[in-house]
This record gives sequence, C-alpha cells and structure tokens, in this order.
Amino acid sequence: MPFIVEPAASLIPEQINNPFYVNTPELSKQAAAQLQELIAQNQAKWLHNFGTDKEKQGIAKGKMFGVLVVKNKEGKLGYLCTFSGKIADEPHPQVFVPSLFDVAINNNFISKGMVELTAIGTKIKTLEEETGANNLHEIKGLKEERKAKSALLQQQLFENYNFLNAKGELKNVCTIFEATPNKIPPSGAGECAAPKLLHYAFKHQMQPLAIAEFWWGKPSNSGDKQHAEFYPACEDKCRPILEYMLGDRLEIGKL
Repeated sequence: MPFIVEPAASLIPEQINNPFYVNTPELSKQAAAQLQELIAQNQAKWLHNFGTDKEKQGIAKGKMFGVLVVKNKEGKLGYLCTFSGKIADEPHPQVFVPSLFDVAINNNFISKGMVELTAIGTKIKTLEEETGANNLHEIKGLKEERKAKSALLQQQLFENYNFLNAKGELKNVCTIFEATPNKIPPSGAGECAAPKLLHYAFKHQMQPLAIAEFWWGKPSNSGDKQHAEFYPACEDKCRPILEYMLGDRLEIGKL
C-alpha cells in the first residue's frame, strides 16, 4: 500500500523496531492511521462485525491488525497490512496480506477431517441419550478417537504453515516449535499479524523497516485489548516464530 502523504526522510529508520517492545515508530503510526481510516470507511460493506458499527449484524468481535512499512526492490516506500486470525469475509479484502494456509488449495483435508469429527460427535451424542452398560465404554473410546483425530488434523494444518526467515530459509510451524519447552505449537500459531507480514515481505524481496500492531473494535473479553491502541507481538504464539524469522537480529533490529 502506498502512503497518501510521503513520510519525511527523517522518519525512515535504519533498522526495524523490536515487535515485542511498545515503542511504536512514528512511521508505523502513520501507516496505522492510514489503515484505520481505510477500515473505518469500508467496514460497513465487509461481513465481519468489529463492534464499531451499531447497524452491523452478528456477534461483535474486535481484531488485532498489523502494519509493516517496507521498501520494495526498486526502493519505493510503502506498507503491508493484515489482521490476526480470521475475519468473516472469505476471501478477505485484497488489501490485506493473506494467510499462509491457502484455503482454496489445501481445504480438502480440513473439510474431510471436520466431517469425520462431526460424525464422531453425533455418534457420541446419540449414545449418551441412550441407556446401556456398554455405552459408557463405547463413548469413552469414541472420545479418545475424536481427540486423536483432532490432534492429527491440527498437526497437518501446522505443517502447511511454512515461514521464510531473513536468510531465505523455510520452516513450518511444527519444526519451529520443536525447540520450545512445550514442543507443540499453541492453537492459532502462524495466524498472527506480525509473522504473516514479515513472511510476505521476505517472499517478495522487500526490506522491513517498521512494524506495529493495534486492536480494532470491541475490547477483548479479558479487557486487555482496547480499540485503536498499540500492542506488542504476543509471546506464546509469536515469539518462537519471530525469533526464527529475525534470528539474532530480533534484539538489534537490523535486517
């Protein structure tokens, strides 16, 4: 996305800011302000209800958005933008960087897996409504089967999230999280804004200059996220991925 007003040269940093610190660069603030104006102008025609439009139908849910100011191969300044997780609009508005998981290509195993899990759930419900000594044993077995299938489906999904780092190396989320104490990626890993933005930048040979994330819409359930406020990248889902993507440059910020 181009800047409507070209930022002053003095605002262009030599190195990217650390996404885990709340020290939002002025350049990122300008990109975020432009994105917020775009969202405000277009959210009425988008399906997702962020909770900022009283006329909107459906459950209101705020979202974390991210901006990454970049220079392309020609040295032109602009910014990338996206959101964490999913929104009701699918396909999402083209202004946003897409998820690494391409639903159009890879949705077959997800659809098949969900059908199988639903069938097991239906069978469990039927057995629970019936009476019989053998039902408890069968129900327990089905629940264990459902849990195992769900875990396998989640792993297959994570294996489709392949991130580039600053060196041009490629790793999926499962491999990245093997080095963490829990070994297993938490739910939603790979769908946060910052990793998606950096991956897109590396893939298209863009130089990342400044990054920021802000919350848009109804406050989070815990109240720790408020409308239009800036926040650092999350620790549980993002830190292992961003440490891999930025390497030893995460602390010094250089790219």
